[in-house]
Amino acid sequence: MQNLLDLDADALIAWFAERGEKPFRARQILRWIHRFGETDFDAMTDVAKSLRALLKETACIQPPVPIRDNLSTDGTRKWLMDVGNGNAVETVFIPEATRGTLCVSSQAGCALDCAFCSTGKQGFNRNLSAAEIIGQLWLANRLLGAEPNGERIISNVVMMGMGEPLANFDSVVSALKLMLDDHAYGLSRRRVTVSTSGIVPAMDRLRDECPVALAVSLHAPNDALRDKLVPINQKYPLKDLLAACNRYLDKAPRDFITFEYIMLEGVNDGDEHIRQLIDIAREVPCKYNLIPFNPFPDSGFHRSSGPVVRRFSQLLNEAGIVTTTRKTRGDDVDAACGQLAGQVKDKTRRTQKRVVPIQEVL
Repeated sequence: MQNLLDLDADALIAWFAERGEKPFRARQILRWIHRFGETDFDAMTDVAKSLRALLKETACIQPPVPIRDNLSTDGTRKWLMDVGNGNAVETVFIPEATRGTLCVSSQAGCALDCAFCSTGKQGFNRNLSAAEIIGQLWLANRLLGAEPNGERIISNVVMMGMGEPLANFDSVVSALKLMLDDHAYGLSRRRVTVSTSGIVPAMDRLRDECPVALAVSLHAPNDALRDKLVPINQKYPLKDLLAACNRYLDKAPRDFITFEYIMLEGVNDGDEHIRQLIDIAREVPCKYNLIPFNPFPDSGFHRSSGPVVRRFSQLLNEAGIVTTTRKTRGDDVDAACGQLAGQVKDKTRRTQKRVVPIQEVL
């Protein structure tokens, strides 16, 4: 059975063409699935009965299955989604006065092992399929009570959940195309953001194939520190990463890159780091998003104090660089940045290795 959630518009048109159906049938089905949230082919009343019968025999609409639903005191909602074989991923909805943001996962676990991230500490099992990625948006719309012709509840999507999106390029791009498709979710490119730790060749591919807003997990302003905090930097150092950011801006929907910067006490929050961040901003049009560290067991890190974060932000702003501080949301249900863990059947054996205290590597 073909899970139709796995197919973006082009793939669905090709699938229908193989069965002798015209392209407009694909657009009809896209609207029923993604705009109306329908799973019953018999309810698709403007589709020919013969095609409905064919679909019932050969296709299905199967999103991930929610196995836990947590609501934070601040309104943040986190779902644990079953993706099979003992793996589950987390999806977070963050309501705000002017928008609703869904944070979507792209992998069961993560292979990049950033030092401060609880997802990475669980190891890595596999990439999610396009159906499992777009299915998080499909399901969240349904669980939040979205009406097809009503006000949009989810106005923004950020690929900032579990996993490195650009390490699962094809499935992520297929899901992105559905998010942008007017027959599906119709989101603006400016309202869909992919976050990456800096896989340079995939950044170039994304620029050419599906340029949406880009956020880069920077977290350190020099190679020596970033090699330890974000190990992918050892393969794609800052010089290459910043060059890729400038290339991306040629086709990006925004005229700046967002650099995410987690604030770690005594690690990356000193005056010398501010000076280095100012130098980076001279190379790449950017804004900085400072992220208070959200603790998890045995992380070895501490959150920078409020005064330190405020001074850090103030000095960057005074240098003419737009700098914001992310408000911590959903931390009472472990839904805040860096806390998503889900359930991962680790294939890397990383979880069997000794945890090295951060003081030994910094």
